[in-house]
Amino acid sequence: MRDSLRSVLSAMWVAVATASVGAASPVPAVAQTNSDFRSYLESLRPQARAMGISDATLNSVFADLTPNPRVIELDQNQPGGGAYAPIPNFQPYRVKHVDAARISRGRTAYQANRARLARIEAETGVPEEIMVAIFGHETNYGSYTGDFDLIRSLATLAWEGRRRTLFEPELLATLKMLDNGVPRSRLVGSWAGATGYPQFLPSVYLRLAKDGDGDGKADIWTSEADALASIANYFVQSGWRRGEPWGVAVSVPAGLNRASLAARTNPPRCPRVFNRHSRWMTMAEWRRLGLVPESGRWPADTMMATLLEPDGPGKTAYLLTSNYRAILDYNCSNFYALSVGLLADAVKQ
Repeated sequence: MRDSLRSVLSAMWVAVATASVGAASPVPAVAQTNSDFRSYLESLRPQARAMGISDATLNSVFADLTPNPRVIELDQNQPGGGAYAPIPNFQPYRVKHVDAARISRGRTAYQANRARLARIEAETGVPEEIMVAIFGHETNYGSYTGDFDLIRSLATLAWEGRRRTLFEPELLATLKMLDNGVPRSRLVGSWAGATGYPQFLPSVYLRLAKDGDGDGKADIWTSEADALASIANYFVQSGWRRGEPWGVAVSVPAGLNRASLAARTNPPRCPRVFNRHSRWMTMAEWRRLGLVPESGRWPADTMMATLLEPDGPGKTAYLLTSNYRAILDYNCSNFYALSVGLLADAVKQ
């Protein structure tokens, strides 16, 4: 882009603010911005055609599409610390996200969908309660799925350019969804492109959305059956292991030598997440070190797990299996993954 985005948007806002008093100079900036935006959209046609997206679909979308400055503001002002910012304790997050209301609604959704959940679990090995917990975490069981126009939001974020490598493929995937027959009215969601009950990105929808009710459509926006089947399919593709728990809450002896348990790898993905985990050991090895499961029950001795102490020494810790890593694949956050596992356990009780 010839100008910084901040300068372009500033010109747009000045134009709006001064139009009523007859200031003419900002108006060309607005026109230039829209021209640049349309030029960017037109530059996508070769890629879109290569994906099989018709010109008719592109013409119907590009004709009146305009940038949305709000999504740029949201993208540029996301909360979160830098690479060395302190990580807070997990307990406040747990209180907010695994609360009585969410557990109660989860149990209602669990009971209402038992027949289809049991069928999906039998087919995939993904536990019923895990599907329900994702549904609850992502959209509070469908109560809020977002109201941003996905195509407009993703087109704006891709055009802005700061994270084009992320947003441009998602824009193209959304156009492919439209070309495949998904109604434009369905293509709404979060400002960053997540949509439907499972909050799938468009590229994930194209790869993994499933028809769970047999009507020939993968409707993750209004069909709980389709949403739950799609969530299960996501975990299957992420390597979920049938019959293995996501993790075990444990008490850790005060004298545990944590330095000797440090992981020896440098994770290329989500290092602030994975660097908090110990090295992998068997459940039998953890038991010999004096860890005690809060439930009193140990998984199989040969099962591998890593240790995470999200609130520090002396508080509840967790031995986490490979299935926990599958939850992290859905959202690479220890707080998110722990809360999904704990909500799933509470829903099933």
